[in-house]
Amino acid sequence: MPVEAFLSLRNITKAFPGVVANDRVTLEVRPGEVHALLGENGAGKTTLMSILYGIYQPDAGEILLRGRPVRIRSPRDAIVHGIGMVPQHFLLVRRHTVAENIALGLAGTPPLFPARQVQRRVEELGERYGLAVDPRAPIWSLSVSEQQRVEILKALLRGAEILILDEPTSVLTPQEALNLFAVLRRMKQEGHAVIFITHKLDEVMAVADRVTVLRKGRLVDTVPVARTDKRALTRMMVGRDVEVRLQKTPRVPEGEALSVEDVWARSDRGLPALRGVSFTVRRGEILGMAGVAGNGQREQVEVLTGLRRTERGRVRVLNRDMTNHSARQVFEAGVAHIPEERVRMGIVPAMTVAENLVLRRYRYPPFCRGQLLDLEEISAFARRLIAEYEIATPTPRTPARSLSGGNIQRLILAREFSGGPGLIIAAHPTSGLDVSATEQIHALLLQRREEGAGVLLVSEDLDEVLALSDRIAVIFGGEIMGIVPAAEANREGIGLMMTGQRP
Repeated sequence: MPVEAFLSLRNITKAFPGVVANDRVTLEVRPGEVHALLGENGAGKTTLMSILYGIYQPDAGEILLRGRPVRIRSPRDAIVHGIGMVPQHFLLVRRHTVAENIALGLAGTPPLFPARQVQRRVEELGERYGLAVDPRAPIWSLSVSEQQRVEILKALLRGAEILILDEPTSVLTPQEALNLFAVLRRMKQEGHAVIFITHKLDEVMAVADRVTVLRKGRLVDTVPVARTDKRALTRMMVGRDVEVRLQKTPRVPEGEALSVEDVWARSDRGLPALRGVSFTVRRGEILGMAGVAGNGQREQVEVLTGLRRTERGRVRVLNRDMTNHSARQVFEAGVAHIPEERVRMGIVPAMTVAENLVLRRYRYPPFCRGQLLDLEEISAFARRLIAEYEIATPTPRTPARSLSGGNIQRLILAREFSGGPGLIIAAHPTSGLDVSATEQIHALLLQRREEGAGVLLVSEDLDEVLALSDRIAVIFGGEIMGIVPAAEANREGIGLMMTGQRP
């Protein structure tokens, strides 16, 4: 006998200027299940959940709770109807305590000393679901995983029976992710419904009961996880077969491409961000740098690419001392930089695709003649790279801002790789990209490795680091916890180093 749906979204349609984000999407969630929502970027997942949580109003379709139609006009309405959301970027007041944050907006709390009444409820609920956190602790003193627990407790204390989790493991170590999965299983046992938005297929297979796949705003299918596999889910997301396992041929690394010796640097706030960091990257290898966000990765990349000064230590690139040299000097030494923020740091949005492709080299022949640019040479160069890197753009004269995220990243890779770099600094190169773009970018990084370039891959995606790297360095609190060969690495050991434990 089929279980009655707890929540039903029927034929939901939502259009924005120039795009239909949701096209007659139907989704049913049952009590006591973890329901994964899968899809590439732009598939409509976020829009659909924003409609469910009252942020957007649908153009057509209806929402039913326990079989009754409801109108959710705002997040407040969603909370009243028992729907809670844990956002990817937490909405907590850092100076306030856990109890004070939860008391904010919680119905029934007294106007004077509301946190005192909440403390006991936080402790009871934390013990019940395995969400232990000190209600008297200020938010700033908590780890990222503890802050996530606060968001979940906040939703549960507001009466959430349906909980939406948006990419919940993106900021967690492997051990913390396993703990979260245990929490979700407890919630499931008590009849809660969980909608789990993720792009990580391993997590879908590990924790979800059913999975709904969206593609280009439309429902592809909803299937029990027990009756599918990662290859089939990928095919549903992309519309074709994708090679999930990367083909990485064994290679003997050559000389040093990068040597970092006892580097110290400060953050934008003047606090120590790098504390005596030392490592090497050899030509013909990929060194993956794993770590939870905020542990010095950004500062490390900026030091290596000439965007941040070191206080002490030495950086050698391709046997040249490049300590505290400018970004132009670092590039001219043979370094390619794939920045984390591709739109803010990787392109000039108002410039054309062709202009962005020669940003590094426009001052050199053959792209200039004296003080004048050779527009024909630039156009021919752009057309060649557009074809080679499969950049989807109407013409080379199209403004770069009009490209999709994946095509902006292809543009950056084309520009940076066209000079034949000996060292590549790749910061989160596939973050936010769909399966197709990720597949291509992984292949390009491996190709450069085969051609003898050294690659430093900085990524918070542990699956990506394990799949691409020859060796893995783990950074925590601005220090290198350890460096291990990828062939000997395992998720548990890497995860422990990501929490500050040395091997």
